[in-house]
Amino acid sequence: MSDSKVSPNANAGYRATLNMPDTPFPMRGDLPKREPGWVQEWEDKGLYKKLRDARHGAPKFILHDGPPYANGKIHIGHAVNKALKDMIVKSRQLEGFDALYVPGWDCHGLPIENAIEKLHGRNLPRDEMQAKSRAFATEQIAQQMVDFKRLGVLGDWDHPYKTMNYANEAAELRALKRVMERGFVYRGLKPVYWCFDCGSSLAEFEIEYADKQSQTLDVMFPTAAPDRLAAAFGLPSLAKPAFIVIWTTTAWTIPANQALNVNPELEYSLVDTERGLLIVASALVEKCLARWKLEGQVVATAVGRKLDHLQFKHPLADMDKGFDRVSPVFLADYATADDGTGIVHSAPAYGVDDFNSCMNNGMTREDILSPVQGNGVYAPELPLFGGQHIWKATPAIIDALKLAGRLMDTKTITHSYPHCWRHKTPVIYRAAAQWFIRMDEGEGVFTKPGDKPAQTLRQIALEAIEHTQFYPENGKTRLRDMIAGRPDWCISRQRSWGVPLPFFLHKDSGELHPRTMEIIDQAAAMVEQGGIEAWSRVTAEDILGAEEAVHYTKSTDILEVWFDSGSTFWHVMRGTHADMHHDQGPEADLYLEGHDQHRGWFHSSLLLASAIFGRAPYRGLLTHGFTVDGQGKKMSKSLGNTVAPQDVSNKMGAEIIRLWVASTDYSGDLGIDDKILARVVDAYRRIRNTLRFLLANVSDFDAAQDSVPTEELLEIDRWALARAAQFQAELLAHYKVYEFHPVVAKLQLFCSEDLGGFYLDVLKDRLYTSAPKSLARRSAQTALHQITHAMLRWMAPFLSFTAEEAWKVFGDSESIFLETYTDLPAGDEALLAKWARLREIRDVVNKDIEAVRTEGRVGSSLQAEVSVSAQPEDLALLQSLGDDLKFVFITSAAEALAGEALQAAVTPSSHAKCDRCWHYRADVGINPEHPSLCGRCDSNLHGAGEERHKA
Repeated sequence: MSDSKVSPNANAGYRATLNMPDTPFPMRGDLPKREPGWVQEWEDKGLYKKLRDARHGAPKFILHDGPPYANGKIHIGHAVNKALKDMIVKSRQLEGFDALYVPGWDCHGLPIENAIEKLHGRNLPRDEMQAKSRAFATEQIAQQMVDFKRLGVLGDWDHPYKTMNYANEAAELRALKRVMERGFVYRGLKPVYWCFDCGSSLAEFEIEYADKQSQTLDVMFPTAAPDRLAAAFGLPSLAKPAFIVIWTTTAWTIPANQALNVNPELEYSLVDTERGLLIVASALVEKCLARWKLEGQVVATAVGRKLDHLQFKHPLADMDKGFDRVSPVFLADYATADDGTGIVHSAPAYGVDDFNSCMNNGMTREDILSPVQGNGVYAPELPLFGGQHIWKATPAIIDALKLAGRLMDTKTITHSYPHCWRHKTPVIYRAAAQWFIRMDEGEGVFTKPGDKPAQTLRQIALEAIEHTQFYPENGKTRLRDMIAGRPDWCISRQRSWGVPLPFFLHKDSGELHPRTMEIIDQAAAMVEQGGIEAWSRVTAEDILGAEEAVHYTKSTDILEVWFDSGSTFWHVMRGTHADMHHDQGPEADLYLEGHDQHRGWFHSSLLLASAIFGRAPYRGLLTHGFTVDGQGKKMSKSLGNTVAPQDVSNKMGAEIIRLWVASTDYSGDLGIDDKILARVVDAYRRIRNTLRFLLANVSDFDAAQDSVPTEELLEIDRWALARAAQFQAELLAHYKVYEFHPVVAKLQLFCSEDLGGFYLDVLKDRLYTSAPKSLARRSAQTALHQITHAMLRWMAPFLSFTAEEAWKVFGDSESIFLETYTDLPAGDEALLAKWARLREIRDVVNKDIEAVRTEGRVGSSLQAEVSVSAQPEDLALLQSLGDDLKFVFITSAAEALAGEALQAAVTPSSHAKCDRCWHYRADVGINPEHPSLCGRCDSNLHGAGEERHKA
């Protein structure tokens, strides 16, 4: 706020008599230099602990931290996430809540194992892998913590939670036991996503889709029962050899084929061609013949259900005895006439639908062939292709089918295919014995009598979603759709760095040891003392005794990492940080993460809380978008459009990151680049300048002694407080529903329009020229003092460093964050309406003055005298200000007259200019001792002082 009315050439003596604003709060923020000092001071003083003490006994607000992964430097997405959390916690703290924030880290899992393998090589002993992973995660957390603190995030940094803390690892085992007792855990052979690079199963949330090139194959399966086939098509016999034809994009699954699927409602045709009688869906006959470059005639048709359980031979049966088996036809709705041939080949080990179809038709788990090993290589005993990697075996499979005379056609296509989100490599479905959490009806292992809920986990979770508040609202549909359609949750992984599944399996039957639940307790007690490493060192003999140990194998599986973070509501909020337990129930008030966590942390947390408690672990879910560049492009190192938060903090200050986050609508993607940051810097300067003006003009004001009672304030000052109260109510309503960009936008407008463009503009004359302790000046300062108090609190959640810096100059407690929102006097609606109209009239008058200034007839508005004509209602408003009207227009004289239309007659003043206040007045020189002073200034300096009533 520049003090434009003070001339540098003013009479030096009179300049000294003005109440010139002064404050140690500097114009320049110098944020990169000053901010680290604040971070250090908050840490040295134990500010977070003081905030807890200050709110002891107040209602709690719990934002539970979704743990970032302890690997790599923080990026701008992390900064967005932590800044948003910090703003919410601080705004709730200012609202009077005991707003706890415990930062956390996700510490187990594959990326850390990968990092250790890169540093130390593969095939490390389990103990060594775990020890090195723990040390690595510890280093990464220390590095990330420094950067999070640098962003001005207040939290319990001395006691964060880590999923690898022994107590958390142990409590996670107890959570598993509880999920088992409730009847949700079972062991099954099922196809699950499998990554060859991870050497492990993957969760739904660890899959992304990308384009992949594949070979399509049209393959003939010869009939194994010609007479039955003829009868199904209503023919007495078959004139030629007959084949059913399948189309697939996964050549590598042909060696594992065990069945064929047709749609019971679709019509299928028997087509006579030179290659034999071919069965395809009737709707696809033309397309297929064209693709195979064949002529053909439809001999007969039959609906799919007539083909049920017909038998065909494996296409490679003549190439090797190992493939000499039949493929029965099963009915399945997922066989369609959309593409291919309308017949789906079924390899139950490598597809969920295929698996379910085969199991429903009487196959047992023992019947299922699963020749692909965990590294993607066919088992050595597989005929023709043993020892080959599946992605490289396609040419060999095509050659074998050609030799057998069973290949109709092959083409290369590009299609969307599931990939591992870590390695960006294609994954497959692969049947392996895994541990699952059941979504629907069914029995679990070791269910505790009377503990099984009446509803399925899917039903409980969907109901819990209905009781959750979503910000933004569309998050509800996303989460609900994911829960509604998801398969059973595979919770086992074949890795080392994670919480163990402390199971012993019988070598013959595969059954769990009868004392499994006791063993879980035993394992939890050991892990609590010595971490997961303690369990790794234990042998079957140690736990079961020598006699039993010979019959059992110790499982080497670990719990997948989403179980770690998904169960933190249990092992952190009720365990290692039990003070986060909410007085009003077991849920956190809020979980906040990027919208990808609908399929990640929000999802796993919901399932585990539903399994254990029958409810969600959160009352509210807030999601934010991803960071993109100014053109809306995804950030990537290869494009060179990334923005490192560390660089921004060092060049501009972390405050600029915070203001950017606050001023961006986080419900969509958040754009950031140098131009966007430059605009944020401008916005910051405007807010800082307003704040500096406020601080400077109350620097000699002692609220205890100098405050003027509300009813004695000048009218415009009462209006300013009423407007601030009205404005505060708007801002707090936004804060309540976690909306920040309207807060920032409105605060900037408030600073530029309500304050800078009007109130402070009108006030300068009174602040600078009135007697220092006069009612007129103290009235203005009383209003400014209260507005400054309010404004520092409004901005503290996002402009934390600046608010704290200003508080050191202005406040009377140790930190702005120990305060609560200012209790401003309730707004007077009539007063607000009156001054809203006066401001509109002032805008009209200002335009008329500006027109005269453009003509060169006046310089500053003080050179002008205005006569405003107005209709009765406006006239009454203007006349109610009496002689103070001129101060509102910032003219040397003003009068209001009755008139038809609102307009101002502007004339240059013919009077002399006062050297002190710059008003043009008839009484300049009234005191011969001060010939260049007006009567008003003379009275303010040497007499009783001028009287002000309205402005």
